[in-house]
Amino acid sequence: MTITQLEYIVALDTYRHFALAAENCFVTQPTLSMQIQKLEDEFGVKIFDRTKQPVIPTEIGTGIIMQARIALREANMLKQLINDQKNELSGELRIGIIPTLAPYLLPPLYKLMKEKYPQLNLIVKEYITEHVLHELKSSRLDCGIVVTPLKDPSINEHILFYEELFVYVSAKNALSDKKYVLAKEIDPNQLWLLEEGHCFRSQILNLCELRKSTDLHFRYETGNIETLRRMVDKSDGITILPELAVMEFDKTRLKLVKQLKKPSPAREVSLVTHRDHIKTKLIKTLRTEILNIVPEQMQKLRNKKVVEINY
Repeated sequence: MTITQLEYIVALDTYRHFALAAENCFVTQPTLSMQIQKLEDEFGVKIFDRTKQPVIPTEIGTGIIMQARIALREANMLKQLINDQKNELSGELRIGIIPTLAPYLLPPLYKLMKEKYPQLNLIVKEYITEHVLHELKSSRLDCGIVVTPLKDPSINEHILFYEELFVYVSAKNALSDKKYVLAKEIDPNQLWLLEEGHCFRSQILNLCELRKSTDLHFRYETGNIETLRRMVDKSDGITILPELAVMEFDKTRLKLVKQLKKPSPAREVSLVTHRDHIKTKLIKTLRTEILNIVPEQMQKLRNKKVVEINY
């Protein structure tokens, strides 16, 4: 039994396909298949049922893979302890980030991290919060950047900043001449929302007190905030945008951004890790660099109120 063989069975469990697992392990499919077969021969059991598509673990294979993940985590912890002792910021950091943050946070963060830490390999995946948590618990991510609080005892939350939420209206909309907008003034039939599964959708529904309504005719749903903004521009509709999304607006578009009643509604953005995470120094460095690119006034809750999320 080798560390490499354990990595291969974990990869096959993750991707449930020999070719994909081999590709992500940077080996040929025959090599991966042969090594897994050798491990099964050594144990005297079948770890995977190859008659099923996609490939699935056998009953005993599920337990073996679970222990393999623990063993690999411990092995990686040894490597990380050595890197920490050498004061090196190198290796791999796997990050999950939600789609409503990625377009605004990643470009400046990528540039900064690439310049300051050329030996650090960042692997970033865009997921909704539910998938980020699943990948953290499965040890397929080292950390996530999501909206909190999550109320999950297995997840550690390190608050980064608070994004104020703004109303964005079409120039044709009756609210376009107002500086401030009340939640009750928002017509649900004009409101453009993200699709189901996004925590930002849940916050908007709570903010506008729409959750109990049974007659909401949302004409279109998407997973992209920029699409919502464009739909509003082409209609007489309304949407809610987080602060990072409006920071680069020009003067013309800023006139269509309206504040809500104070204390201003906001979402809490945090760097999250599983309670058993091992890359403490790398994650601490990532948190520091995120705070370096986020305006200082966003790092405190002053005059803001965090909107509830229903997970």
